[in-house]
Amino acid sequence: MNRHLFEGTGTLIRFVLRRDRLRLPIWLASFIAISVIVALAFAGLYQTNAERLTIAETMQNPAVIAMLGPGYGYGLENYPIGAITAHEMLLMTAIVVGLMNILLVIRHTRTDEEDGRIEMVRSLPVGRLSNLLSVLIVLTGANMLLALLLGVSLTILGIEGMGLVGSLVYGSALGASGLIFAGVAAVCAQLSSNARTALGLSFTVLLMAYIIRAIGDLKSETLSWFSPLNWVLRTEVYVNNYWWPILLTVSAALLLMGLALYLNSIRDLGSGFIASRSGKGEASKALLSSFGLVFRLQRAGLIVWGMGLLAVGVIYGSLFGELETYFNQIDLMQQMIILVEGFSLTEQFIPLLMSIIAILSTIPVLTSILKMKTEEKNDRLEHIISRAVSRNRLMGSYLAMSILTGFIMLTLSSIGLGVMGNIVMEENLSLGIYYGSAMIYFPAILMMIGIAVILFGWIPKWTGLVWLYLALAFFIVYMGSLFQFADWVEKLTPYGYIAKFPIENMDYPSAAIMVLLAAFLIVIGMIGFNRRDIGR
Repeated sequence: MNRHLFEGTGTLIRFVLRRDRLRLPIWLASFIAISVIVALAFAGLYQTNAERLTIAETMQNPAVIAMLGPGYGYGLENYPIGAITAHEMLLMTAIVVGLMNILLVIRHTRTDEEDGRIEMVRSLPVGRLSNLLSVLIVLTGANMLLALLLGVSLTILGIEGMGLVGSLVYGSALGASGLIFAGVAAVCAQLSSNARTALGLSFTVLLMAYIIRAIGDLKSETLSWFSPLNWVLRTEVYVNNYWWPILLTVSAALLLMGLALYLNSIRDLGSGFIASRSGKGEASKALLSSFGLVFRLQRAGLIVWGMGLLAVGVIYGSLFGELETYFNQIDLMQQMIILVEGFSLTEQFIPLLMSIIAILSTIPVLTSILKMKTEEKNDRLEHIISRAVSRNRLMGSYLAMSILTGFIMLTLSSIGLGVMGNIVMEENLSLGIYYGSAMIYFPAILMMIGIAVILFGWIPKWTGLVWLYLALAFFIVYMGSLFQFADWVEKLTPYGYIAKFPIENMDYPSAAIMVLLAAFLIVIGMIGFNRRDIGR
């Protein structure tokens, strides 16, 4: 390739860093903070080798292996706390790091191209491949920085068994996982002709990597080697500290990045190698309504998220068969679940699971309602409003879609949890208990919708705050029992006002207040949307 193809790369690198001056630090700080907090928590929980060997035994359960990968180091006389931390955190963190890289690559490549920004940039004296190369260089640096900072942060904790080499391997494994999915996203951005398809392809590769690894770890080790997530786990951090899986992952990432650059060099601007499917000659009558249009645009996402949360319910339900064993052997579960007389252990475990599932179910709900911001940003909302469609009617359609999404997500996840739980348990529970424990969180989801609407209606550029608030809710719910947060901390989010059904009765006053407050926020948000100019 000629040098002129990369002209202006340095300038574009600074431009990318300028655009992500908040996103990248927040992502990196979040990974480091969570990893440090979890490592400290495990060090406090498992202070003796006997306690660590007990948790190691539970890691050999097939369901745990499918979710977190195979364990290692069980035969050591002194089983290190680092191995526990890596087994519990490495795979899931690698997935989120991969998610970060996918989102950032697509944002700066296919999304910018779809919005016309790449065409404007190319009108200046820059090379054809400069934009893609600048994005890949920035993310390579970000992943290397993550590896270094995370390695140093875990080392300075001074936890026994978490030395400098092991911590650097841990950080490097996460950085390598980020690089390979940055490469995947870069290739997908060349294959597809729009950002939505590029994201869908990238997420599909990430999901398939997880599924292939899970099946391979249980059935065939050879199959696992087709998943880059398996390569990361082969580092055996804090026990053997293998570097070769990291080198393998980085090499594959560089090959993917090279392929992406080549594909970018031979395609036309705005096109993709996968042709878009031609539409029907006549549109469906359902598209005559604003809700029909909204549903059609979000149909694919609804199906994908529905299948995903159904799978989450099934995976969690598969744990119920050996719940008693886990509880007796794992101090962490004994700390997170306080036994209540008159209820089975499963009934007391359901509220903890459902609180997590409810927060996961909120993600597609917020994505649905905030799709309005994307449509407004791309100047499509204005075209709809210019016709015989009022702003209230349009927002009402998005509200209806987001509420429907929340209902479907809670329903599917509870069905997956209940059906699989009853399959593996000797004493079955009524499916109504599972369903009720899920739907009890519906008012909290409505509150999150209300917060999103009021932000979009009055200050749309700050709608990202609702995602930070959801992340805070997840941290409080997930870590609340472990760190014994005060009651007022749990009440910082709507999920903290939900009764722990079935061991607690439904709190109808709190639910009614949340529904009314959500309705109030929605009304105020709609007033703001009607008053402000579109696109501002």
